[in-house]
Amino acid sequence: MNAASQNTLPLNSAVAETDFDVEAIRRDFPVLHQEINGHPLAYLDNAASSQRPQSVIDAVRFYEEHDHANVHRGVHTLSQRATDAYEGGREKIRAFINAESSQEIIFVRGATEAINLVAQSYGRSRMQAGDEIVITTMEHHSNIVPWQLLAEQTGVRLRVIPITRRGELELDAVDELLNERTRLLSVVYISNALGTINPVKTLIDKAHSRGIPVMLDAAQAAPHTRIDVQALDCDFLALSGHKMYGPTGIGILYGKRSLLEAMPPYQGGGEMILAVNFERSVYNELPYKFEAGTPNISGAIGLGAAVDYLQGIGLERISRYEHKLLRYATEKLESIPELKIVGTAREKASVISFTVDGVHPHDLGTIVDSEGVAIRTGHHCAMPVMEFFGVPATARASFAFYNTTAEIDALANALQTALGVLR
Repeated sequence: MNAASQNTLPLNSAVAETDFDVEAIRRDFPVLHQEINGHPLAYLDNAASSQRPQSVIDAVRFYEEHDHANVHRGVHTLSQRATDAYEGGREKIRAFINAESSQEIIFVRGATEAINLVAQSYGRSRMQAGDEIVITTMEHHSNIVPWQLLAEQTGVRLRVIPITRRGELELDAVDELLNERTRLLSVVYISNALGTINPVKTLIDKAHSRGIPVMLDAAQAAPHTRIDVQALDCDFLALSGHKMYGPTGIGILYGKRSLLEAMPPYQGGGEMILAVNFERSVYNELPYKFEAGTPNISGAIGLGAAVDYLQGIGLERISRYEHKLLRYATEKLESIPELKIVGTAREKASVISFTVDGVHPHDLGTIVDSEGVAIRTGHHCAMPVMEFFGVPATARASFAFYNTTAEIDALANALQTALGVLR
């Protein structure tokens, strides 16, 4: 997939996937094979957290049962095996996003910590009062609040790219907002609240033409589309393991080596130093300069196993199949007269947010759950999006490659049941 095509999956594209055996894939996920309230589970809350295949569960269990020890510097066998598995996870992530070097892969707790790291290390060391950071209206709170904290600390100004009623960026505004005072553009790759796939390569090129670095929040993108940080030429990128079929509490920050080398440490303690005395400390080389303390070893190993699983299926195949699900679900939900889809961008990932006039999304979600269907309700940590569309919350169904059209039918039937009770 070339750099231009990896941002888009047109709604009119061919979606036939004759060799995609979803039932075989479903057998890899133990959690899917259960009943909820007397109904087969239809798990449609993947944008919040995806489920884990058996291979990820097994990788974590093997480490805990056979290889558990602290990593780095240990001369005994268990420490060496743990270190090899931990650093192996880093190398798998490097290859997954096509980073130039594993030194550019920083293990963090998730995309949230990655963005905070950039704000507090890169931002505080380089920005001052009068400087500007540009984000978008559709950002997750994790790509808003860290910059607000930085603004309170330094006096930088936060500026926001508006969106349209379809849930697309107003690209004409980008050229107006990026100026000589802009020090960073930080933008979500795929909106968790709307499913919008943003034209991130276009945004990166616009920013770089003005010498402005770009951070991508790729938490929602990583499970759905192939990411090539060198082709995109982004300066920073964040992702979370639990959204891409891996463990919770693990994620990565990618950063160009030249930028990371110039940044001060985010936290202090063990692992991130070469030497310490009471006068001064000498910091470790990349990536360890940013990994203070004992890391989430099992999380990194599990994330590596998740990458192996995704690579084994293929991101292109996953994208095609999920797009088929999105089209089917969109048609199903649009056939319910009382229901309104929020977010109708021309380029969308497998996320559908919706409302029903006169019915609170939480009530919808509760009754749908009684039918065995798991969806998310609320503001999805995207309150500015809710404010823009004039709603307090939405219901959201989000699909993964282990979901089926039968589960979408179950969602539609559950919604009809809910409406019969609530209207």
